[in-house]
Amino acid sequence: MAPLIHCEDLWKVYRLGDVEVQALRGLDLTIEQGEFVAIMGSSGSGKSTLMNILGCLDQPTRGRYRLNGTDVAGLRADQLADIRNQQIGFVFQSFNLIPRTSALENAQLPLFYRGLPLREQRALATAALGRVGLQGREQHYPTQLSGGQQQRVAIARALVTSPSLLLADEPTGNLDTVSSREIMTILDRLNKEQGITIILVTHEPDIAAYAEREVVIKDGRVLTDRNTKRRATLLPTEA
Repeated sequence: MAPLIHCEDLWKVYRLGDVEVQALRGLDLTIEQGEFVAIMGSSGSGKSTLMNILGCLDQPTRGRYRLNGTDVAGLRADQLADIRNQQIGFVFQSFNLIPRTSALENAQLPLFYRGLPLREQRALATAALGRVGLQGREQHYPTQLSGGQQQRVAIARALVTSPSLLLADEPTGNLDTVSSREIMTILDRLNKEQGITIILVTHEPDIAAYAEREVVIKDGRVLTDRNTKRRATLLPTEA
């Protein structure tokens, strides 16, 4: 069985005027279905560029990226959009919720773009919100929710399409310690109980400790890749 993610000799080169910036330099990385991987690295290491390529938001200058056995390098924009909508969920540091839209409507947004019937959209979004402990808050607006609850809505939105891959870019960066633990406990449960592959970008060692594998990027290459065996202490999540 092919790995979920296989990156081979990935290069990403940007041109800033006459200057050539090599964000990725022949990076190799393989991630199996069901893994929980933390990607770490200092600013400018290439980790954000890598996440954009893994999420089909950008393409490598050269090299090969296979997702679920499909070589996505060179696909058309509409094909990449279909992959993002059907196979990948995104969680960002800034939540990216629509302010004047309820938690339910925010969570069902990816299904709207799929063109599903409204009743089915609402049912799936309600179930996704329930999976992250937001039962009873479906009609709350982002301003009526705490930062941790807003991030849960963002996770529900990422889960509503039943993706095989969840990309979380600094998901606790705007949260306090308690909310951060709650979010990481949710991600851990989704990985353990539902087998969702999670790739987490973070600069915080205590957050990376929730993952089972830690990949450190430096100068556009993998510096270290080791099994961490989930060193973090997981706390129960409150609704």
